Amino acid sequence: MDCIFCKIIAGEIPSNKLYEDEKVYAFYDIAPEAPVHFLVIPKEHIKCASDINDSNSDIIAHIFTVISKLAKELSLDDGYRIVNNCGQNGGQTVEHLHFHVLGGRLLAWPPG
Repeated sequence: MDCIFCKIIAGEIPSNKLYEDEKVYAFYDIAPEAPVHFLVIPKEHIKCASDINDSNSDIIAHIFTVISKLAKELSLDDGYRIVNNCGQNGGQTVEHLHFHVLGGRLLAWPPG
């Protein structure tokens, strides 16, 4: 498999790691769109949200628990945005389920 996020998890590609446990890996985005911009990804390769099912859905709850923990640690008390893109038309560029967390400034809607 030629997945950049799997290679980051394996340590084959460097990243600015923010958090890691047995289920997930979090790291800062290399092209941040906000003062705080990190990604949280499952260690298990799941292509996108369309591939979540009964056997792997528990990872989503864990991801959101980790996001909440990291947002508190990073003082995102005024709020933050969580973004997940699914599929080519949804804007997904890496075919590995991931959640962007952006904060540290006022975020407009729709995103520009």
